[in-house]
Amino acid sequence: MALDLVHCTDEQLAAEAARESSDGPAFVALVERFRARVWRICFRLLDNEQDAADAAQEVFLRLFLHRTRFAGRSKYATWVHAIAVKTCLAMRRSRGRRRRHENIGSEDQWEARQPARPSVPQGLSMDLLEMLETLDEEDRALLLLKYAEGYEYEELAGIFEISVSACKMRISRAREKLQSRFPES
Repeated sequence: MALDLVHCTDEQLAAEAARESSDGPAFVALVERFRARVWRICFRLLDNEQDAADAAQEVFLRLFLHRTRFAGRSKYATWVHAIAVKTCLAMRRSRGRRRRHENIGSEDQWEARQPARPSVPQGLSMDLLEMLETLDEEDRALLLLKYAEGYEYEELAGIFEISVSACKMRISRAREKLQSRFPES
């Protein structure tokens, strides 16, 4: 009996994809369902369209290679989002290490070729994304997913593999860090 891919839950599709020998219809359906959400998470965490596209491709490659590992302990969406977050955090760490080793002169040349950014009058608050950059990677990701993407504490706890109370505490502490670092913002 053929599986009705349109009306299947994500978990049913994941089980079917695990049984498929290659990128069969169930896996393709999962990719279509999650393509936009995964890209949006990647863009939020990486703040660059090309990096987001690269990360999203890496996420779907990992999903394909590990499609038999979904154990059903959480919703499939939580599992996918966790892989997306971990992939992006790894890319950000790698990008940070790579930038430290690059030639500063080439970065200055790149900056000079960029279109002029509108100047911010003195006294105005710092850009929110710049403020978030002062946090460690996971705290930044937690705040972005909570407030920009609207995730619930339970979902975030599943993605970051921490308890709900630990998730609430980390978000609270990250907000406190921002408030203490940027009191006028």
